[in-house]
Amino acid sequence: MAAPTRPSVIPLIINGKEEQTDSTFDVISPYTNQACWKTASASAQDAVRAVEAAEAAFPSWSQTKPTARRDLLLKAADILESRLEQNAEYMRTEMGADVGASQHFIVPLGIRMLRDIAGRITSISGTVPVVEEKGQSAMIYKEPMGVILGLVPWNAPYVFGVRSAACALAAGNTTILKSSELSPCSYWALVRAFHDAGLPAGCLNLVSCRPQDAPEVVNAMIEHSAVRKINFTGSTAVGRKIARACGQNLKPCLMELGGKNSAVVCADANIETAVKGVLAGAYLNSGQICMATDRILVHSAIAPAFIDALQKALGSNIDASSPPPTLVNVASKTRVSNLVKDALAEGAHLIHGSKDQGSNLTDNGVRMAPILLGGVNEKMRVWQEEAFASLAACMVVDSDEEAIRIANGSDYGLSAAVFTEDLRKGLAMARRIQSGAVHINSMTIHDEPVLPHGGVKNSGWGRFNASQGLDEFLVTKSVTWMD
Repeated sequence: MAAPTRPSVIPLIINGKEEQTDSTFDVISPYTNQACWKTASASAQDAVRAVEAAEAAFPSWSQTKPTARRDLLLKAADILESRLEQNAEYMRTEMGADVGASQHFIVPLGIRMLRDIAGRITSISGTVPVVEEKGQSAMIYKEPMGVILGLVPWNAPYVFGVRSAACALAAGNTTILKSSELSPCSYWALVRAFHDAGLPAGCLNLVSCRPQDAPEVVNAMIEHSAVRKINFTGSTAVGRKIARACGQNLKPCLMELGGKNSAVVCADANIETAVKGVLAGAYLNSGQICMATDRILVHSAIAPAFIDALQKALGSNIDASSPPPTLVNVASKTRVSNLVKDALAEGAHLIHGSKDQGSNLTDNGVRMAPILLGGVNEKMRVWQEEAFASLAACMVVDSDEEAIRIANGSDYGLSAAVFTEDLRKGLAMARRIQSGAVHINSMTIHDEPVLPHGGVKNSGWGRFNASQGLDEFLVTKSVTWMD
């Protein structure tokens, strides 16, 4: 199916219809730091209409046979695949991702996730336990919850949109996606694929709004009686606000929040493998991934050789003819630049990069070349605060015990990596690291359909992906009867 022409103003999608509003906002491309297009901005009343559309669509969709839901989601995946290059271009324009991250990683991953979720629909089933009472029987049902609200971020829209919307739809729920104001066109393209596949009106609605209107718009949806669960992917700071609103309204929520992810390089690590994994984990998508490697803990026995290899690898990747990687906006670059300046003032040093991140390009793009810091300590902001940029810090430790202690000293717990040639040791360390995932001899960034994804501590709770992700959007109901 041919891709739709991008509207001049990215619309809302409510009850299957694209809508414009009196209010709009500009989407700023980090490639140029200029507006790339305008987007319709929803009011709280628009958001409530989206919830009501989902509520009206729920009875029919929840009764749709699993095979029909499966086939529709598979068709949506095929449509997304046919539009892969165009959808990746939307993502690059809105958030500055490179071709590798957008076209060969994030968009294809979203498509694979959608197909995996579709394939699990027909396996949803209950159980028949044997109860205590003589002459009594019981069944445990798995049922859809109702209307699900998904609050999704900007940095991997096709992955987060699929995780949020498709899991809800697969389980028989209807849903609303509230897109990030930084990547609304990508979410529009995703929702259009579902509708072009034949998804009934009202099952999947799309709302976007100006940042200053977001609290009112989001709270109007959380407070609506039809909304039964909220899933949020984004920063821990905003997650606290969402969780507070959910708690006040007694609504369950799934939280996938920030990370301050450690890569532990043991004394027996293969240096080539570790360097490759650490650099990919730190700088893929300009470090703008919640699982990105922020902290590198390297054993003192191999620290000189490892750091030297890091410097050489980073130096060999520099292409003077290519611009540095982009960050999503000026505010992000300013925040990260301050982290670097503070660390250097407190005694850290540059292993790679420059504290002067001015661009020598003729445009006004928001760009930041990779930075790697050494000489950091646990009290520095750069060691404790999520960077979400092409920035990592390296600390030398004297033992695996010290590395585990420091890794667990973070308030976050999303992803981690351990580099060692001793698998037994790697598995033992993985058991002790407080994190939703630990990857032995590969980068901290690892998200695929069969692996449950989520964190502990300030990185959130609940899981996306696989059967656990589907269960997040189902209600367990016990039914008993006398024979």
